[in-house]
Amino acid sequence: MTARPLPRWLRRCWPQKVRTRLTLLYAALFLAGGSALLGLTYGLVASSLPVNPKPSAIAVMTRASFIKLCKQPRPPPAGAVKIGTTKVPEHRPEPKRVAKVPNSLQARCKEAYSAYAAGASAGSTSQRQQALHNLLLFSLAGLGVMTVASGGAGWLVSGRVLRPVRAITETARRASEQHLGERIALSGARDELRELADTFDDMLERLDQAFAAQRRFVADASHELRTPLTVMRTAIDVTLAKPARTPEQLDAMAVRVRGSIDRADATIDALLTLAISDQGRLPSSEPFDLATAAEDALDVAAAEIGRLGLRVDSSLDPAETTGDPHLLDRMISNLIDNAVRHNTPGGWITLNTGRDSGSAFLQVANAGQVIPPDLVATLFEPFRRVEARTGTRDGVGLGLSIARSIASAHGATVTARSQSQGGLHIRVELPCRDAGPAHC
Repeated sequence: MTARPLPRWLRRCWPQKVRTRLTLLYAALFLAGGSALLGLTYGLVASSLPVNPKPSAIAVMTRASFIKLCKQPRPPPAGAVKIGTTKVPEHRPEPKRVAKVPNSLQARCKEAYSAYAAGASAGSTSQRQQALHNLLLFSLAGLGVMTVASGGAGWLVSGRVLRPVRAITETARRASEQHLGERIALSGARDELRELADTFDDMLERLDQAFAAQRRFVADASHELRTPLTVMRTAIDVTLAKPARTPEQLDAMAVRVRGSIDRADATIDALLTLAISDQGRLPSSEPFDLATAAEDALDVAAAEIGRLGLRVDSSLDPAETTGDPHLLDRMISNLIDNAVRHNTPGGWITLNTGRDSGSAFLQVANAGQVIPPDLVATLFEPFRRVEARTGTRDGVGLGLSIARSIASAHGATVTARSQSQGGLHIRVELPCRDAGPAHC
């Protein structure tokens, strides 16, 4: 079931800004909490103020009033003579007798008791109501004032909290393919907003690198594909421009065109392989032995190795891993082809496979011209060659970049370093199949 949309009038009245909604939320929460506290306080005060005074207090006060009103002084005996301040009777005093309170006086006392009790009860009730009224009135006024104040404080606090979000929004609005160098660089405590800003900066950095790599890749691919097309067009135009074309000239043109077509086909095939491996998703995953694939790659390159007179030292121990067989075969053949293509006549190649610390590894080292260390990292970028410094122009410049991309898709690491005597040393480490003591 899908939730029913809000009515149009409610959507129109509902604030659209997050800052406004947060302010209303802060004020509503304060109002709800203050109302609950006010109700609790009012109930406690109302229960602590009795409706009628306690009977014991009334009894004490009415008893004192009864004694004061009903106790009458006894008249002095007849014939008493006042001497100084002492009354001395002339005759022997008569025995003391208790004076009786008249019935009318008792009635007046009872009426006084009733009036006093009623007055005390009425005064207590009036005082209680007045106290509760004042408490409720001042509490409601204070609650209203503090609710408005909490709304203002919530407006300021929400604005300060949302300031990094506005910075992120402005940076994202300015960011484009031409302005991917924008960075938020948010400072302060490492809270959730700081993590969001850092994540956004990292995303911009990756996008910047991706766009730069894409522009460079498109430019290089266009150049590489334009070269064989130019060669074919030139060969055809030169041949057709001759008034009397001989079969030998046509055959030479066909050979040049075929070579250019093979070069373009190899470039396209390499680009497709690179695109598949860059996706990071393997078409299939099967058990794979690096040693067997390395031996097959050496057999394929045997003719070129023999032509250059290269010496091959190989130690191919079992190195079992899992992955896509086609991609891994392509990775190993590219590494060996790179070692053969960029070697020197009469040079050497060292090839090792094995298992080490939970990893299956492949090492390829070759002789060749000295490669500056600062140039090694660029060799794994598409269409990067060393012809500018070594004078070699063989290949399309995608072999090492494809090898690194395939290795990354399989969770492998590729390290390369130049050798002081010349050439390159490359090591690829892949996770062992069922990595454990029995295998690695």
